[in-house]
Amino acid sequence: MPLPHIVLIVADNLGWGELGCYGGGALRGAPTPRIDQLAREGLLLHNFNVESDCVPTRSALMSGRHPIRTGCLQSVPPGLPQGLARREVTLPQLLSAQGYATAHYGKWHLGDVPGRYPSDRGFDEWYGIPRTTDESQFTSTVGYDPTVADIPQIMQGRRGEVSSPVKVYDLESRRGIDAELVDLALAFMQREHAAGRPFFLYLPLVHLHFPTLPHRDFAGRTGHGDFADAMVELDHRVGQVVDAVDALGIADRTAFIFCSDNGPEFRAPYRGTAGPWRGTYHTAMEGSLRVPCIVRWPGRVQPGRVSNEMVHVTDLFSTLARLGGATLPADRPIDGLDQRDFLFGNAAQSVREGFLFHIKNELRALKWRDWKLHYHWEPEVNEGKGKLESPYLFNLTRDPKEKTDVLVHNTWVLGPMLRMVRDFQLSAQRHPHTAPGQAD
Repeated sequence: MPLPHIVLIVADNLGWGELGCYGGGALRGAPTPRIDQLAREGLLLHNFNVESDCVPTRSALMSGRHPIRTGCLQSVPPGLPQGLARREVTLPQLLSAQGYATAHYGKWHLGDVPGRYPSDRGFDEWYGIPRTTDESQFTSTVGYDPTVADIPQIMQGRRGEVSSPVKVYDLESRRGIDAELVDLALAFMQREHAAGRPFFLYLPLVHLHFPTLPHRDFAGRTGHGDFADAMVELDHRVGQVVDAVDALGIADRTAFIFCSDNGPEFRAPYRGTAGPWRGTYHTAMEGSLRVPCIVRWPGRVQPGRVSNEMVHVTDLFSTLARLGGATLPADRPIDGLDQRDFLFGNAAQSVREGFLFHIKNELRALKWRDWKLHYHWEPEVNEGKGKLESPYLFNLTRDPKEKTDVLVHNTWVLGPMLRMVRDFQLSAQRHPHTAPGQAD
């Protein structure tokens, strides 16, 4: 059987409750018919979990390992050490070794120095931003001094060549970048399909990260402001990629995944919604952990299926690597689990029962089955109580807002949960964590 194509689109700061298929859409002043249709054609996950924000999640996706292991704990300003150490084995490296053409178009955020750009880490080519989108505000900020803070750039590179700047990443470039990324993605798929090569397209779009500014063609489209206009543009961009896959006649051999990197933005006026869940990214609330995830593969993934089974972003690493015929690294802990049987309907349940959730170096919470244990309590960013003497326990099925602590009535749950913590700690003793900013 030929190796499947893999298309992975990651939205930025897209909350669980924004899309129509997750209860938002028109209710948010921004219908999302293309992504809603994608959900009807595939599997919609209600319990897909990520890390605390952009860098941790992207590192977990690329390495299959929790960021506490890899040192990718948080976003770091330009000029300071950051990114995945070169000892980490990335998903595109594994797929490239199996004969895949690999491309990255969008936001990287896992290294901004030679040796750590996408084209140094397994991608044949890349175009996008090495760090994050709030930098697009730099050049229009009062008092900005380019002698102490680098002018942000959109960059490009190819395997074996030096990555180089293309143009300044300013507010106008920010408006147009997703259109550019999709155009490049469509050309890549067409080129590799014509060449008969399996391809891995990684398309980490910029929307809806602040400053949330739509393309000029979409400005004013909804009548509900920039955020809704950008949502409608995001939906359109995803639809463009779906249409291209279908037009090439490769839908039945393409694993198509759409997800978000973390929960919604917490800052006004860009604050999003996590629907029924409480909190935003940079917290350990469900609104931070749970994000949209849709998987389409005609003939392999049952259309119209909806599941609340637990899946974690590290599982994408392991699942996609195995789909591409790769063997997972055996010399280090891999936190991702192979979810192929669950995704393809061969198993009703996910193989994952739980996971630990860190913010930076602190263990903030853990999930196990329907239960959530909080060691720190911070329902809103910067409004926390700090570490709890007695942890809070919630049953997420009965109490999705995480409002009623039921630990005193359910102390039996601590047994399996604390065993998860112990096992992780023992693993860290055998395989010490990489320090943030550690040199290659």
